[in-house]
Amino acid sequence: MYWVTAKEFELEVVAKGETDNGYFYAANNFETAEHGGTHIDAPIHFAKDKHTVDQIPLENLVGKAIKVDVSKKALNNVDYLITIQDFLDWETSEKMQIPDGSIILLQTGHSKYYADKKKYLGTEERGEEAVKDLHFPGLSPEAAKWLIENRSIKSIGLDTPSIDYGQSKLFKTHVLLLSENIPAFENLMNLEKLPTKNFDIMALPMKIEGGSGGPLRIVAVLNND
Repeated sequence: MYWVTAKEFELEVVAKGETDNGYFYAANNFETAEHGGTHIDAPIHFAKDKHTVDQIPLENLVGKAIKVDVSKKALNNVDYLITIQDFLDWETSEKMQIPDGSIILLQTGHSKYYADKKKYLGTEERGEEAVKDLHFPGLSPEAAKWLIENRSIKSIGLDTPSIDYGQSKLFKTHVLLLSENIPAFENLMNLEKLPTKNFDIMALPMKIEGGSGGPLRIVAVLNND
C-alpha cells in the first residue's frame, strides 16, 4: 500500500526465458517511492539534519521489543489515537515498565484491511485531493512526547500507513519522534502473531544513501524462554 500522493510500485521485465546459450535467465527493473509497503521513516523524513536511512545506527533497528495491542479500541474507531494511558495500561498488565532500549510495536488490527484501499487508507482515490479522506489510527503526539521524555526507546512501528493518524495535518508525531532520531516503521503485518514481550526485532531497510526512508524487511525472533 502506498501513500495517495506517492509513486506506486512498478516492475519492468527485462528478461525472462531461455537464452541462446541454453540456460534460463530472468531480470527486472523496478521503480517505487521510498515510503510504500512495509517501510521505514528515517529521521530526515521530518527532521532537518537528522539521520538519513543509511546513517541509522544498527543498534536502533535490532534488539528487544514489546507489543502494545490497542486493536479492541482501534478497530471500533478508524481515527483512534494511541494514548499515554495505553502505554500505562501495558505496564500495569505486564507488571513492568517499558524496558530501556525497547523497540515498540503498536497493534491496531488494521493490517487485516491491507488489501482493501478503502478500508485501509479510507479512500481509493489518489492525488492531493485524496489526502483529506485518509482515515486510519495512529500514535498521538502527546503519547509520542511522553515516550521521548519518560521512556528510552530505540524505534517504533505500527500496522497502519503512518505513525500519525490519517486526519493529521501537521504530522506532529513524526516531527517529535524523528527529531530525536527515533525511526518509525509503517505498514507492518502479522503483529497479532507476536506476544506482548520476550521477543527481538530485526528491522533492516534498503540502505539508500541520503534516503528519507526505504523498503523494510522486519522480522521477529521469539524468546522461547
